[in-house]
Amino acid sequence: PRLVITGAAGFVGRRLAESLAGTWSIDAIDRNGPPADLDLESLGIRWHRADIAEPESIGPVFGELQRAGGASALVHLAGHYDFTGARHPEYQRTNVEGTRLLLELSRGLGLERFVFASSVAACDFPRPGRALDESSPADGDTVYAESKRAGEALMSAERDVPTAVVRFAAMFSDWCEYAPLWVFLETWLGASWNRRVLGGRGRSAVPYLHVREACRALARLLELRRDLSRAEVVLVSPNGATSHEELFLAATARSPGRAARPWKVPKLLASVGIWARYQVGQARGRPPFERPWMGPMIDRRLEVDARGSQERLRWAPRERLGIVRRLPFLLENRRTQPCLWAMHNRARLHAETTPTEVVASRLFREKEEGIYSALTAALLAERVRLPHDVAVTLLRGLGESLQTHDREAFRRLCFDVGHRRARLAMPEGELQVAVQLLARSCFRTIVDADPSPAMQDYLLESISGAVEFGLDGVEDAYEEVGAPGADSERRERPAAR
Repeated sequence: PRLVITGAAGFVGRRLAESLAGTWSIDAIDRNGPPADLDLESLGIRWHRADIAEPESIGPVFGELQRAGGASALVHLAGHYDFTGARHPEYQRTNVEGTRLLLELSRGLGLERFVFASSVAACDFPRPGRALDESSPADGDTVYAESKRAGEALMSAERDVPTAVVRFAAMFSDWCEYAPLWVFLETWLGASWNRRVLGGRGRSAVPYLHVREACRALARLLELRRDLSRAEVVLVSPNGATSHEELFLAATARSPGRAARPWKVPKLLASVGIWARYQVGQARGRPPFERPWMGPMIDRRLEVDARGSQERLRWAPRERLGIVRRLPFLLENRRTQPCLWAMHNRARLHAETTPTEVVASRLFREKEEGIYSALTAALLAERVRLPHDVAVTLLRGLGESLQTHDREAFRRLCFDVGHRRARLAMPEGELQVAVQLLARSCFRTIVDADPSPAMQDYLLESISGAVEFGLDGVEDAYEEVGAPGADSERRERPAAR
């Protein structure tokens, strides 16, 4: 059977695609390209780069799917989420309008189930002593909850496509990759003045779910796709919730010399402290992760009773993958591989996306061939030898950096390319100039389509930053290989503009 996955490059999407590749024929959709370590060919995954909220981008993909015979199921994981609390336009554009468009396009695929990824965070906190279950309304008051409520309403209103709603718990991996948990661990295990501070009585609590369990539950739900009721709500979550105090004690007990009792700050004082820290950070241009909207949530518990869903799916999260039992594995990764730990978590802690960034990403996709043509002409003019496959690799790597803000990934890519060329005794300066010409070609092609000052400023900052990291990767590679005359062959770096 054919399975369509949106948000396939994301935290859950890529893992779901990998885990189901042997069972399903998978079409993966994401506005980004596939992760570098995802072997599409061996897994038999077809990758489609498209923006689900733009008809001209996603429409042709569904036309292709329809001509290929449709699909049995679609798992909709694409969506916007940040922790700023701001009413970002992407909540409406992607989470609501994008979902609406996907439903409309799916009517021609003959789906047996359209699975919408929601969250227990779409619901308001239950009263003390109570727990959320499948019948709980999506009545949360955050902008994220509102967007998920709208998405769930679309599922309930749909008459032509069988739908289902999956409300996930807060998901983590062995590398953490859940921003609030990462911030907690870095604070508690660090050297800052607030390393022992817990807001309120330390009772703030949410349910945590290992991403491997999320994939296992989705696989089971897809097996039951014909048996679910219309717009059935399923909770993919452990029962109960884990508090900040439980996490603090478990984390510090595992860290040498860190076991300590927390300092519990009354809720009102903690809320004022969050507000004050945010105002100071905002004034300095470096706002902290904690935002004023989080203050009212101190000591509230998002308790869940998922027994009905677990019985329905004949699935339950394994105890050994529960957050407290799994914490030693997270802390071991933090201790032994700190760079990878930071990279995984900083990549998940996305900066707020601006409308200019959205337009830039779209224009890069639309103008990719034009950028490549401009690069080819520039390489010829500068007499720089760069094979086609290397040029395409660098082009797509720069595009990934623009879309994900992951400059370190572009640095690693340039390092790998540089390493191969250094071993072949190819000049370092040639590759450096090629990277600069790529930056210039990208900038000029996109600015020709959108010459606004905002776009120029954004591209200059984004491209220059990525190129700085990329050139460092090239230099690092040549130094590691020890290519003769590497330093002398470096050329002057022209500006991206």
